[in-house]
Amino acid sequence: MSREYPDRPFVGVGVVIWRGDELLLIQRGKEPRRGQWSIPGGMQELGETTCEAALREVREETNLDIEVTHMLDVIDTISRDDDGRVRMQYVLIDFAAEWRGREAIAGSDAMGVRWVRRENLPEYELWSETLRIIDKSAELR
Repeated sequence: MSREYPDRPFVGVGVVIWRGDELLLIQRGKEPRRGQWSIPGGMQELGETTCEAALREVREETNLDIEVTHMLDVIDTISRDDDGRVRMQYVLIDFAAEWRGREAIAGSDAMGVRWVRRENLPEYELWSETLRIIDKSAELR
């Protein structure tokens, strides 16, 4: 099914991964927002839970072993065309996690990976919802 003018919403997951005082950002390797920095994540596959999707996507994009600690929020994104038709719709389920092992290496859907401190986030021009999710995750730690 095409991601534009779909028959149903797509479900995606995102993960705020903490290692001490740092969190992991990935540089997106595919559209949407190719080249921009974000938290790791991707689309849920048929037959997997959202938590399983989070673990798989993190491993594919970053090579890391993580432990999911919290479900943070659900974000609905709906984009309509000029006629009011739904052009794209995603349901994004965000999790918090702790790093448990392995070195961060950019994988299949990432151009780069980087551990950063929260005070350095402004230089990465993150989506406002991503910043809100990161803040929520930090509050729960």
